[in-house]
Amino acid sequence: MNIGEIARRAGVSRSTVSYSLTGNRPVSEETRRRIQAVIDELGYRPNASARALKEGRTRTLGLVIPPASQRLTDMQLGFVASVVEAAAHADFDVLLSPSGGDHERSFERIVTGRRVDGVILMEIRLEDDRVTRLQHTGLPFVTIGRTGNSQDMWWVDVDYAALVSRCVHHLADLGHRHVALVNRSAELVAAGYGPSHRALAGFIEAAAERNLATVDVCCADDTPAGESCVERLLADHPKVTALVTINEAALPGIQRGLERAGLLVPRDFSVTGVAARHWAEDFRPPMTAADIPTHDMGAHAVELLLERLATPEAHPRHTLHAPPISLRNTTGPAPARQPLPTSED
Repeated sequence: MNIGEIARRAGVSRSTVSYSLTGNRPVSEETRRRIQAVIDELGYRPNASARALKEGRTRTLGLVIPPASQRLTDMQLGFVASVVEAAAHADFDVLLSPSGGDHERSFERIVTGRRVDGVILMEIRLEDDRVTRLQHTGLPFVTIGRTGNSQDMWWVDVDYAALVSRCVHHLADLGHRHVALVNRSAELVAAGYGPSHRALAGFIEAAAERNLATVDVCCADDTPAGESCVERLLADHPKVTALVTINEAALPGIQRGLERAGLLVPRDFSVTGVAARHWAEDFRPPMTAADIPTHDMGAHAVELLLERLATPEAHPRHTLHAPPISLRNTTGPAPARQPLPTSED
């Protein structure tokens, strides 16, 4: 059913139906009621374009994701799914747009093309040019993650510093004296990726409080990198008996690396960290970890953005998530580690 059929049955022109739907021009009350009666009879629902025109909005939110050349982690996919779901519940569509690398034109179209009412930005750096660009345009936006100076912004984030610190204290309580941090890739750290820097800060601070010997290493987001990272870690730092990680995509490789070294978890080596629940529960045995509430965070980001759209004058709001450590089966008392055999043994 279309506007033409409604116009024919109501005995008015197509433009009159359009004006009645959008409110762009006045229509007599009698005519409006006649048109509405036909709409109710036919069960017609105005299309999104007509509704958007009436409201002066697109009813579309932009979600800026990492470049398409990079495989999204489960945590990132969780954010995408939850944003799309929450937006749909509010009767909004979501337009995905990659940023970074060769995708800057896509980001610019989102920012300047009047395609969206507001933007949700993922994977935030401590100094992020995309945030600066959005601030200059005045387009409402919310970030999942936060910059180094974020007091005047709307955001939702994970307290990586606090969570990694809790993991370190948990290991210290179990008697571990030599611990490692397996961070995200060196490229992300060099780019100022917020979670990596905050995780490292929490790791260093907690280890200093407990007088622990530490090492921190960067690791790419895939299984082979996780395996080679553990291999190098054990070879270069044989006294390490536990690790903390925020690199969930490397977890299968970390597990494989420990198995190849003949280390049983948690008898010989403990593993903990911050990860999406899926990754933690798929580790063998299931991993003691802070489970990131991706669904709640994505939904809350949408809620904040809709609040910004409804009340542009509202003061910035933000939420810092610090879920409890879920105790599973990958952490145990520090072993009496024997030195690795040498060629002279």
